[in-house]
Amino acid sequence: MNNPQKILTTLDGFLQNKMRLILYGRAALVLGYHNTPSEYGATMDVDAILPLMEMPRLEKNDDFWNALEATNAKLEHSGLYLTHLFAEDQVILSKNWLDHLVPIHFPSSHLYLFRPSTTDLILTKMMRVDPHDRDDIAFLLTQNDANLPTLNKMIENAIVPDIPELHEAFRSNTKWLKELLSD
Repeated sequence: MNNPQKILTTLDGFLQNKMRLILYGRAALVLGYHNTPSEYGATMDVDAILPLMEMPRLEKNDDFWNALEATNAKLEHSGLYLTHLFAEDQVILSKNWLDHLVPIHFPSSHLYLFRPSTTDLILTKMMRVDPHDRDDIAFLLTQNDANLPTLNKMIENAIVPDIPELHEAFRSNTKWLKELLSD
């Protein structure tokens, strides 16, 4: 069992009600694709995107917050955690990203897991200029549903949060990605 599976299985065990969770980051890669490098399973956390339209209901969902707290407490000794929860307006995504979610098959009683489309995952990886994120982008480019015309359109229409560091990272990664794809 890899680390994201341990974290999510623990969370599922504490939940009492059904819950949709949209993963991104390496957890989405290792659980959402079949041919990921083995080191992706060593990630110490699970990242999730929270749709704005679900925020009012989620903020009042004591079941989720209690399960999250219990999960992190139980896994604290191992260094594993689930705390990177970002509202969709804090992440680089396409306008209609929710329309293109991909289910992640995961044995659970309460969790329904999804990931963004491959091109949206690429956009999320463009938030930092980081060698690991760029390796992840290179991996995502090998997937059958990652095509250059769609990716170019997504980059042109990406919604970048109004944070100067994210805009700079996005510009830098766009330049890097275009150079990579032109080779």
